[in-house]
Amino acid sequence: MSKQTFAPHPTVPLSNAVRAGDFVFTSGQVPFGPDGKLVEGGIDVQTKTVLDNLAAALGLAGATLNDVVKTTIWLTDAADFAEFNSVYAGYFETPPPARSCVVSALMVPARVEIEVVAYRPE
Repeated sequence: MSKQTFAPHPTVPLSNAVRAGDFVFTSGQVPFGPDGKLVEGGIDVQTKTVLDNLAAALGLAGATLNDVVKTTIWLTDAADFAEFNSVYAGYFETPPPARSCVVSALMVPARVEIEVVAYRPE
């Protein structure tokens, strides 16, 4: 099995994506814009940004959101769950991937963080 890393972070010890054989694993993505700054806005804006960032990270490894088999989500406020779900559902085909979702504090002042596992044969 081969292993490739994509887009190592310049100051934090992580890579945006790692391909291990037919699987692609992403680091947790938070709503940072192209300028590297946290995107302002509610859970809808932040969720869209995170999912777009995940699509870009997967693309580096030759995968897409359609290849995602598992997601893990962290929300900072349980009250955001319904609105988060509305945005999230628009990014995945039916049936959607398996998922876990928890409420907890994040390492940055964001409302959502998501990581995914994708299956895309080499």
